[in-house]
Amino acid sequence: MTGLPGPADGKNRDARSGDGQLRAPIPVARGPAPTHRLPGLLAALCDRLPEDRLVEWEQMLARANGPNDPLLARFTASQSAAGTAERMKALLQVWRTELPDLPGTGLALALAAVRAAPRPFPAQPVISGPVSAATPARLTSGVVLEVIRSASASLLIATYAAHGASDVVEEIAEAVSRGVQVDLLLEETTHAAAVFSGLTPDVRIWHRTGSAGVLHAKAVAADRHTALLGSANLTDRGLTENVELGVVLRDPGVVGPLVDHFRWLIAPQSGLMRRCT
Repeated sequence: MTGLPGPADGKNRDARSGDGQLRAPIPVARGPAPTHRLPGLLAALCDRLPEDRLVEWEQMLARANGPNDPLLARFTASQSAAGTAERMKALLQVWRTELPDLPGTGLALALAAVRAAPRPFPAQPVISGPVSAATPARLTSGVVLEVIRSASASLLIATYAAHGASDVVEEIAEAVSRGVQVDLLLEETTHAAAVFSGLTPDVRIWHRTGSAGVLHAKAVAADRHTALLGSANLTDRGLTENVELGVVLRDPGVVGPLVDHFRWLIAPQSGLMRRCT
């Protein structure tokens, strides 16, 4: 007896409609879609770099014909931040392996999409001294300046010692010129205030009122959104040569209470710190 094959007769049989017309075979899924490393590398890039640097990367990628474009090799070689060149090399290698025909405009669009999506705010390591490939850390000297530049309303800085670091002092002066209120919490016994003597009286300098203990905290907080915490003082060696370690926090839920604590320390009602004139 002949007739149409039953459901178990062959996986690629033709499908016919009720009117007997031949229809195209229905494709059969053959397993999960391949996974790519590029999305993860782009996400890690967004976690690591500030907004202006990400935009610079997007613009450079959009100009590239593909992963082998010499323009990208030169751009990679120009990266000075610790670990950044290595990340770019890894990105290019995976691009060549996974999607070599993808134009730079496509990867730039993908990076822009990841940057625009809501993301968590992971802590980022910051170091002074020798740089290794063990961790994608950034240099303290550059991060301090970035945090100061990101302030639009208030800037709170605490340090045990301060000397040299003229670029930090200049960046604080720039913040004052754009209307940022600056508070410096300094340890009096180290004469840290002398470094900032050239700043305008609008910059408020605070010392402890008591003799017990010292102000040993090191922090730079921009508004209530970004803070750098670490072991480095605002000194030339602390920001560059010493072996120092810190983290950048970009979560307002964490930075806000931290700023509130320092604001409480300098509040007149606490009686813990006095303003120097």
